[in-house]
Amino acid sequence: MADFRLHDIDSAPEGAKPFLENSQKNFGMIPSLHAVMAESPQVLEAYQKLHQLVLDSSFDNEEKTVVWQTINVENACHYCVPAHTGIAKAMKVSDDIIEPLRNETPLPNEKLEALRDFTLAVMRKRGNVSQEDLDAFFKAGYEHRQVLEVIMTLSQKTISNYINHIAETPVDEPFKKFAWSKNR
Repeated sequence: MADFRLHDIDSAPEGAKPFLENSQKNFGMIPSLHAVMAESPQVLEAYQKLHQLVLDSSFDNEEKTVVWQTINVENACHYCVPAHTGIAKAMKVSDDIIEPLRNETPLPNEKLEALRDFTLAVMRKRGNVSQEDLDAFFKAGYEHRQVLEVIMTLSQKTISNYINHIAETPVDEPFKKFAWSKNR
């Protein structure tokens, strides 16, 4: 694999410095993912903006966690699954949701399961979902807005998951206790 640099504020390209400063302010550290992304200020900016847009979406914290972790687990992201486990815990999401997402076992309610199923359908079918996929999602109580927000979140996670695979991003110390690997 390629040898990607983990930038800090001093080593980062000038355009990435304000985004790393933002990371430092928001997380109390520069996450390794952001340190890798800093090589391209535009990638780091896009990722941070998408992250904020997902936070501002119509999904509650449990639903955000379901979409994020479904994507992370499906893509077998060694970095994002532990990181989003820590984020979910900070967002007060129950282990009754966190653990089934990590282990690909049933979620505690049908609505969250429908969200996971739809997210997987979008991923696996590359957006070519069936009317049945949409009907099941709508029947669970979701609307067109959430269809679009699943796609937005998928965009955010595709950026991070793929970068982490290619750069072999090291898991940050606070998330190492949530280490994870794909069961299959």
